[in-house]
Amino acid sequence: MADDPKTLVSTDWLAKHLKDPDLRLLDASWYLPDANRDAKAEYDAAHIPGARFFDIDDISDHRSDLPHMAPPVEKFMSRLRAMGVGDGHQVVVYDGAGLLSAARVWWLFRLMGQENVAVLDGGFPKWQAEGHPVEDMPPIVRDRHMTVRLQNHLVRDVTQVAAASKLSEPVIVDARSAARFRGDAPEPREGLRAGHIPGSRNVPYTELLNDDNTMKSPEETRAVFEAAGVDLGKPVITSCGSGVTAAILALALERMGHGKWSLYDGSWAEWGMFPTVPVATGDA
Repeated sequence: MADDPKTLVSTDWLAKHLKDPDLRLLDASWYLPDANRDAKAEYDAAHIPGARFFDIDDISDHRSDLPHMAPPVEKFMSRLRAMGVGDGHQVVVYDGAGLLSAARVWWLFRLMGQENVAVLDGGFPKWQAEGHPVEDMPPIVRDRHMTVRLQNHLVRDVTQVAAASKLSEPVIVDARSAARFRGDAPEPREGLRAGHIPGSRNVPYTELLNDDNTMKSPEETRAVFEAAGVDLGKPVITSCGSGVTAAILALALERMGHGKWSLYDGSWAEWGMFPTVPVATGDA
């Protein structure tokens, strides 16, 4: 895999750059309740040296009833400043699942106009398996200002997605499992209908990953999208359960050089609850 500090870097790359003065590491571990894992407690017990904990549920828009929606610009800036992350830093985000929630934080940084941010391929499990150092001490933090320029084209709301569903452009790609997409499996959140956005395609995020939760090559991920019937000549809107794994699809698209993507932040947590929008079941 070619290391790219704007999308994805290997554990080897990180080991070489771990002591760089401008490197900032974020542990963005997050799990669905049924995983029975406490991301913050795991971070407190062991993390990559120098990493700060990025709480996806906290650094979000608490005015919304939807889970962990993108935070207001001011909140993002103040939280990151308090973590000592700002202008001129190379940010690397990882998580405890390998590659699950880190891509969501990569997307948030991109949304805020920050380009120098990458996901750690294979995450904390790969880092630990290879015998790299870990620590249990929080890092010493110095304030750093962050300039934010919101990139509105990277996020979509329910109205924009409903229009795309009707017009078949942009093409909507859903990162949930095939069973949830078809409507055969119940949703993990209460009160949501089962099924998918009409006209959307299904690329379960797990199909973009190798057995060790590293991301497949750009050629392999392109083949997965094409096999799912995604017309890569069109712009793409990625979606999932609550806007977390949709970011894995966005990361894969960016690595493939497909620059015209955006993420549906409300995802199924919103669509599945909205009584006025249609739901399809069965295969795409």
